[in-house]
Amino acid sequence: MEEFELGKHEYIELCNLLKIMGFCESGGFAKNVIAQGEVTVDGEVETRKTCKIKTGKVVEYNAQKVKVV
Repeated sequence: MEEFELGKHEYIELCNLLKIMGFCESGGFAKNVIAQGEVTVDGEVETRKTCKIKTGKVVEYNAQKVKVV
């Protein structure tokens, strides 16, 4: 499992996290896979593209996982 450090920020939007981590090649593609229900946050399907991902959350897409720290 990979980790993403928020640093000074309170959260990152789900679509941006997928793009920054390289799980999706673009923000548009990330929004599409989220809308199709292919992404989970803490094991639950998440369809809100701009869902706020905060410290401790685990995001999974296409057999890739990232924990926000």
